[in-house]
Amino acid sequence: MKQFLILIIITLIAVSAHAQFTDTTHYHLNVAASGSINNTDDSRAYLLNNALSFGIKKKDFTLTSANTWVYGKQNNQLTNNDYSSSLVFNLYKTFPHFYYWGLLNYNTSYSLKINNQVLAGGGIAYSFIDQKNTYINLSDGILYDQSDLVIINNYHTFRNSLRLQFHFASNIFTLDGSNFLQNSLSRGNDYIIRTTTTLGVKLRKWISLTTALNYNKMTITQSDNLIFTYGLTIDKYF
Repeated sequence: MKQFLILIIITLIAVSAHAQFTDTTHYHLNVAASGSINNTDDSRAYLLNNALSFGIKKKDFTLTSANTWVYGKQNNQLTNNDYSSSLVFNLYKTFPHFYYWGLLNYNTSYSLKINNQVLAGGGIAYSFIDQKNTYINLSDGILYDQSDLVIINNYHTFRNSLRLQFHFASNIFTLDGSNFLQNSLSRGNDYIIRTTTTLGVKLRKWISLTTALNYNKMTITQSDNLIFTYGLTIDKYF
């Protein structure tokens, strides 16, 4: 709980955002609290998956800060203590639906054997569909990866970062996805996969029941995780 409160404070200070701004909405707040519990006579397991993002939009750019923290235990043994924080800058200065992006990302992950990882870089993106209820975007760019891994100290490489992002919505349901493939430019067997898919059922305009499926794989540490959780999401533009 203490770490989640710290996560909230960091995000509110840093600023952040996703998706459908209008001429009169310039800020976006998204808070998701989800998890799973499994108790039997022989075992006990729980997993907490918390996320917080806040965004700001001006005429030609958006600035987004997103933070996630996953914590879990099984039979009193730690399985997850994974934290990620990112700051993303999008610049809209060319033709419609095309923009430049910059990223600064910090990760630490017990399950993926990452002590510390910093990713920084930029690239280009294009939205093939950019409507209120339907959004499909493809982006690509180059990131510099500076990492301290459980099995390797002071690991660094340049990565190509390819992302497919989508959003579909109706009056009742929302479906969101973000999928990354980040392969090393110098090591063919070194790549990172990160996927997040979230299904929401709206209770109110700004609050939803959600289920989330996350899969992460890091070949350099020979580790991966698959996380399924359910909970509540607050999503507000103002």
